[in-house]
Amino acid sequence: MLSRLTGMAAGLAVSAAVLVAAPSAFAAETVAVKLVGERGGKMSIELDKASVPAGEVTFKVVNIAKNTPHEMVVIKLDSAGQKLKVDPDTNKVDESKLKSLGEVEGLKAGQSGDLKVQLEPGNYELICNYKGHVMAGMVVPFTVKAASS
Repeated sequence: MLSRLTGMAAGLAVSAAVLVAAPSAFAAETVAVKLVGERGGKMSIELDKASVPAGEVTFKVVNIAKNTPHEMVVIKLDSAGQKLKVDPDTNKVDESKLKSLGEVEGLKAGQSGDLKVQLEPGNYELICNYKGHVMAGMVVPFTVKAASS
């Protein structure tokens, strides 16, 4: 009886180790985001990965500018290749006409913040929607793929 219990315990330990070691199709993803650039110059958004599987995504955003505040907004596009329109009167994208899924806003130079969102498969753009920043280059495509099973 004791050897049978010992064998069952060993089997459970192996099973638990396999469960812990096996990657989950639903594991949360983390994307490192750098907001780059100063007023009057070229600006950009740099990502450590351009695509992730569907599910929970945490964007870890840092503004590495020396003087310029930035933000990061997650926009779900209606279709691949959709171009965001900048309003010439405000020099910004009208977020109320888009599928904005959240943002990290008001990051002064050197500050950072996180945004955790559930993303479905599809095409997205990450933008800084401060006046003139999209036109200065602060827009980057981002893809969410169907989660593998």
